[in-house]
This record gives sequence, structure tokens and C-alpha cells, in this order.
Amino acid sequence: MHDAPTARKTHLVSLTSSLLPLLSKLLPRTLSTRMSHSSPSSSARRSPLALATRMHALEPSATLAMAARAQALAASGVDVIDLSVGEPDFPTPEHICRAAEAAIRAGKTKYTPAAGIPDLRKAVAADYTRRTGLAVTPAQVVVSNGAKHALHNVFTALLDEGDEVIVPAPYWVSYAELIKLTGAKPVMLPTRLEDDFKLRPEALRAALTPATRMLLLCSPSNPTGVVYSPEELGSLADVAIAADLSVVADEIYDQLVFDGRKAVSFPTLRPDLADRTVVVAGVSKTYSMTGWRIGWSICPEPLAKAIGNLQSQETSNPCSVSQHAAVAALTGPQECVATMNAAFQARRDLVAARLRSIPGVRIPDIGGAFYAFFDISPILARGANGITTSAAWCEALLEKEHVALVAGSAFGAEGNVRMSFASSEEKLERGLDRIARFVGA
Repeated sequence: MHDAPTARKTHLVSLTSSLLPLLSKLLPRTLSTRMSHSSPSSSARRSPLALATRMHALEPSATLAMAARAQALAASGVDVIDLSVGEPDFPTPEHICRAAEAAIRAGKTKYTPAAGIPDLRKAVAADYTRRTGLAVTPAQVVVSNGAKHALHNVFTALLDEGDEVIVPAPYWVSYAELIKLTGAKPVMLPTRLEDDFKLRPEALRAALTPATRMLLLCSPSNPTGVVYSPEELGSLADVAIAADLSVVADEIYDQLVFDGRKAVSFPTLRPDLADRTVVVAGVSKTYSMTGWRIGWSICPEPLAKAIGNLQSQETSNPCSVSQHAAVAALTGPQECVATMNAAFQARRDLVAARLRSIPGVRIPDIGGAFYAFFDISPILARGANGITTSAAWCEALLEKEHVALVAGSAFGAEGNVRMSFASSEEKLERGLDRIARFVGA
């Protein structure tokens, strides 16, 4: 009784196979390709470990790639001056290290709540409220494995495929990649050196489309070091409110500002901004804790709860010991912050003066963070030794003078170069001597 259906099925399979060559001629090539790929015996069958489509568009971090090259060169015995990575050269303050040691001895080495230990969420909320005047609660805080992870969480929680995110260029190298991983589209808006690489409200307004979902800002800025004034941020806030955008404010450098400036937190600028803004920050830059991997987001409570749920499925909690160290950072003595900031300002003064003295180099007003983003387009226009791009210029500088910088093309601003001045003045002087010699060669 079962033979007849089996025979019919075998006949249908045979008939389909015999028709495939004819169908491939009659149907569009794309359909034929899909049919052939669906066949288990196809030679073009996808490899079991073939990368997902989203991975093909993912670019590696240019800053980490340059740092790795510099380290490899140094390991071979070359005297390399690495000014590529944005990492404070100071040790983590002693009272923070002691808190981590105490946490280990006390057995604070187990899982914690996914969104962070209550003491740290409370400390983040209290610190932000004290410094900005905008009251937030611990329930609005989610502690993550660094600010980069916090950004990933926010983008994943808010963005759908096809959404557009406006990002002023130059921009931090990871922004575009993190946005693309969600299926959303980063829309890079060029800014001008003449405007200190700051986004103008009219440019933001002109870039809006029905798909625009979010504005991403970073002040003080990586890679440019510029700091928006309250008035400049307020004009952008007005456009965001009128267009009903969400805003992600990357404020990881908010305490590293110079010349008496104050970095204003974005949601404090207008009464209704807090309901549409996510602030991302952390301890990495302020307290020289890059390797401890503690960052956070501050946002309305329903979104914070969703981000906590997401994180619980992705990474569970941030490192338990690092969380206790971060509590000590936020609630302990703050003189270390002022000391490091003063050193960064002195280094900024040195670097800015030296770069301005090099023919063909122009820089913006560096108001914070620890980067100099300088324009070398007049130098590239000469085409000396066939070098016409910022990437080729940085490659040649590393090869000939053994100084590692990052090409502006990695930050969406060809014709520029980023230099980190999170290094000793002696090291900066030697690096700048080599840069000046390279430019003059």
C-alpha cells in the first residue's frame, strides 16, 4: 500500500531534475541560481562555517590594527613611538586598585545582576546627578563591559533594519560598524575644520529623511578633541526635538576638558531631552581604567530594563571585581582626576604648538580628550614620493620614522591624521621631532 506514493514521489523528483536545465534557460538567472544553490548536491553549497552576510561589511578597528603593527615592530627591536591608541598612560589610581583587591579577598568574584551591582548603579546615578544637575535614578543605569558594549546595547535595543543614524564625521571608528551590525544605516555628515569639525544645525536639518531615527554625538570628541558649547549643542537639540529623533550622547571624555571649559551633558539642555536621550560613559578615560572594562548607559527606565534584559542574554554581568573598583573610582578621592587632566592639558599645549609650527599642518581648537586631529591635505597635495592619502602617509611615517598614528580615513575624514597625546611629554617631543623631520624630508 505504501509503494504507490513512493513511486509517485520518485517520479516527481526525477521529473524536476530533468526540467532544471530547461528552467535555467527560461527563468531569470537569479531564480536559476537560487534553485541550484538550494540543491544539497550543488558545488556552490554554502560552507558550514561560511560567515554571515553582516560580517562581510564589518571593518576591523583601524586604531587597534595600527597599535598591533607598532607593537610587532617594537618587539623586533625597533624604537617605535606609538601615538595611535586612545589610552591614558597613567596607572590606575591606588585606591581603586585596593578596592579591587579587597573585593577579591571578600569573595566578590561571583555572578552579579546583569545590569550591574546595586552599589555601582547607585554611584553612577549619584555622580551624574551631582555633576550635571539632572536627577537620575539607579534604575536608569545599566553597567556594561565598557562604553563600546554600552553603545552596542543601545543600538541593538533601538534600531531596526533600514533606520538611519546621523553621525558627524570625523567619528570614532567603531560607530559605523556597531550601527551596521543592527541592520541600520550610518549616515556620515562631513564637518569642516573651519567649524572646528562641529556639526551645524542646518547641515543636520538638511540630512533628515523619513528613515532618520537617531542622532549620535560625541563631546568632547574622539577623534578631534573639540568640545561643543552649550549653545552649539542646544541648536542641535532643537533640530532633534523638532524631528522627533532619539539621541545617543557619547560622553566618555566628559571630565577631560581644558582651559576652564565645562562639558555639558546633552539631556540637560532642554526640558524634554531626557526622554529621548541615552548618555553613554564609563571609567576608562577619566580614571585610567581602560582594561577594567566598565562603562554604562543612562536612559529612561523602560529602555534601561530592555537593555538589561538584552545584556543578560549576551554577556551576563560585567566583571564583578571591576564593578567594585568602579564604585571606589566614583565615590573615592577625585584629586587623581584633576591631576591627570592637568597633565593632559599641558600635553595638549605642547602638541598644539608643535603641530602649528609644521608647514602644511592645521589643527582645530582642542578643548578636551587627548587627541590632536590635524589636517595634512596640503602636504598630500604635493604627492611627494607618491603619497596622496592619509593611510599611505601614516604607513610611510611608521616605516621611515617609526611613529604610529592613525589615518583620518578611518574616521571618515580623508586628508587628516589622528595623534593621541596620552603619553609622556618626553615621548611626545621625540615623536613630534620625527613627524617634523618626515614632513620636511
